[in-house]
Amino acid sequence: MKKLTMIVPCYNEGEVLPLFYDETSKVLKGLDSKYDYELLFVDDGSGDDTLKKIMSFAEKDEKVKYISFSRNFGKESAMYAGLKMSEGDYVGLIDADLQHSPELIPDMLKAVDEEGYDVAASRRTDRKGEGGIKSFLSSQFYKVINKISDTYIDDGAQDFRIMSRKVVDAILEMTEKVRFTKGIFSWVGFNTKWFAHENRERAAGTSKWSLRKLIKYAGDGILGFTTKPLKWPIYLGLISLILALAELIVIICLSVGGTISVLNHLILLSVLLIGGVTLVSIGVGGMYLARTYTETQNRPVFIVSKTNIEKK
Repeated sequence: MKKLTMIVPCYNEGEVLPLFYDETSKVLKGLDSKYDYELLFVDDGSGDDTLKKIMSFAEKDEKVKYISFSRNFGKESAMYAGLKMSEGDYVGLIDADLQHSPELIPDMLKAVDEEGYDVAASRRTDRKGEGGIKSFLSSQFYKVINKISDTYIDDGAQDFRIMSRKVVDAILEMTEKVRFTKGIFSWVGFNTKWFAHENRERAAGTSKWSLRKLIKYAGDGILGFTTKPLKWPIYLGLISLILALAELIVIICLSVGGTISVLNHLILLSVLLIGGVTLVSIGVGGMYLARTYTETQNRPVFIVSKTNIEKK
């Protein structure tokens, strides 16, 4: 019997958890009899009765497993811990606030188990329920990161997904401490089936994502999946050197005419030359720093999706 592990990161979700448990358990109990399942809750150091609620579920339902952190480490750490502790042949991620629709789980599981996909993931079709500023900043973030990063991240892609075990193992090979999971999902690749998903209002409670946290999250994504900003000083330095060359030509022309003082132009030339050489030097150093940064991320050099070579 194949097993599905559904990971549920939780942070101060005590108010909504009973609703989530009832709705999600109903869906999981209705799965085809060839599947076993478990609900793996990860309590991210909540300050309310989240852990108490989870433990009460576990007392009456052997399908409920849980991990509780010593403090709040963040959703990225909660998802990583869940993936690391999961035992299922298929592993899913779903939020506890019911903004993700548990009703999609059977179709997503079918896509991975029967249709040949490695991942079944949800992609929201709107940003209903989000504030205007938050929605604007989110859309702009995806435009920026997709222009400066070699890893394309779908705008609207959600953490809500079901993955095969080989995909989970590939994700766990990426051991960086500061994690941007949406980028990691894209980086590892694999054949993905997308499910359109309308944004749902929270069933209860309030969002834990403040504007400050979202900005920090966006920064983690940019720093984790592109080193291009380290090369920008080179481009600025080259522009400065080109301007210095143009200024040198102006000085030569004025000197030949002999009618205008070239002192100011010489000062400008000196600034452009020194600035250009400095920026290029910083840029070259940035390229070496980018190489060091990439190596210390310790990501796998390649990931095998399929092979007919037996492991030795």
